[in-house]
Amino acid sequence: MKTEQKNALVTRDAILKLLSDQETASVSTVETQASLADGDEYIDLEQLDQGVRKAAGSNVAMGRILAKKAVHQDTWRKILNMISPKHSSAHA
Repeated sequence: MKTEQKNALVTRDAILKLLSDQETASVSTVETQASLADGDEYIDLEQLDQGVRKAAGSNVAMGRILAKKAVHQDTWRKILNMISPKHSSAHA
């Protein structure tokens, strides 16, 4: 496994460990939806280097995303700090 791939897995695992039981349940509920609403913010757990994205219709692979609306504001801020410190104040 390449170092870059290993780092992505470690970061993804670290992000998921930030979630409370309630947030994990909420994320699971969002994953079962057909799509996010236009404009909903999310991160793609398979492409963390892309940072925060906004949904535009049904083009989001629901099984691998973490929607902002599924987690508490403080958790979202921590996640943003993990993936890119420069995003922390712009999307808090």
